[in-house]
Amino acid sequence: MFPLFTKASAKTYGLIALFLLMLLAAFVSMMLGRTHITLHMLWQVWHAYDETSVEQVVLMTERLPRTVIAAVVGASLAAAGALMQALTRNPLASPSVFGINSGAIFFIVIAVVVLSVSSLTTMMWFGFAGAAISAAIVYGLGSLGRDGLTPIKIVLAGTAISALFASFTQAILVLDGTGLQDVLFWLAGSVSGRTLEMLYPVLPYMAAAALVSLFMGRAINLLLTGDDIAKGMGQNVLLVKVLMGFVVVLLAGGSVAVAGSIGLVGLVVPHIMRALVGNDYRWLVPYCFAGGAILLMSADVVARLVIMPQEVPLGVMTALIGGPFFVYIARKGVTKI
Repeated sequence: MFPLFTKASAKTYGLIALFLLMLLAAFVSMMLGRTHITLHMLWQVWHAYDETSVEQVVLMTERLPRTVIAAVVGASLAAAGALMQALTRNPLASPSVFGINSGAIFFIVIAVVVLSVSSLTTMMWFGFAGAAISAAIVYGLGSLGRDGLTPIKIVLAGTAISALFASFTQAILVLDGTGLQDVLFWLAGSVSGRTLEMLYPVLPYMAAAALVSLFMGRAINLLLTGDDIAKGMGQNVLLVKVLMGFVVVLLAGGSVAVAGSIGLVGLVVPHIMRALVGNDYRWLVPYCFAGGAILLMSADVVARLVIMPQEVPLGVMTALIGGPFFVYIARKGVTKI
């Protein structure tokens, strides 16, 4: 696919345009919903906050947190998906390939049903731990054998572990359905009801992973030329792969721990961004951060408006968006990154 932006200056302007579009999506996200917020109210919140104003309270306690969380989660999932596609050399790869979603959800179900955990923050930490443990198992299984870590083995290991954890989760909920309501939004994926206090504990880890990913572009580009060529150029291939996997766990694991299972963002956004800037990861990663934030904030706005006053779970909305795109990519026959 020939990229739309080829020169560095065009890519820079494109990135600036994406960040401006991201700011616009954030404003729209804070304004639209059951309670309509005007631009004047937004201005008042920052300069003369009134605790007696229903609109301003809604903005500060509900709209602002879900907008920030949607932006952070969307950006993280998109970048994690791009890294996963490079790591596995699979154009249909996403963070779920590492078993991150299923591992996180399984640990959250264990916390709620078995340990009777009721705190959302505690559930979040269980989800983060589950994502990390699941990814470690997948990486370990994918590294077995004489040839070490290969794209095919890690995909097969991830698929098997994802199916295993999903089966365990279903079995627990069938045996004891009392905790189903408590984990329902994690199962479907949502930013509704989340607070910034839930994001703060994992935000430093996600921010550090995001920063590392921005500086890995050149190493990833070299890795994509092939392991033998990369080794011949003096690259420590194993170290780069381990670091990429670690970054994916922090970005995607933190996202799932906060917002639940939100799928296909890590699949859709990298492909769209490749159409803009090509496969140069020095540009692709920052483009994915901006594109993922825009997609998830926009999807959240649609999710809260489409059947108002009820809401569609955000994970369902991204599936509706990403499902046809997945079919398109599969039918198009994209076979490599």
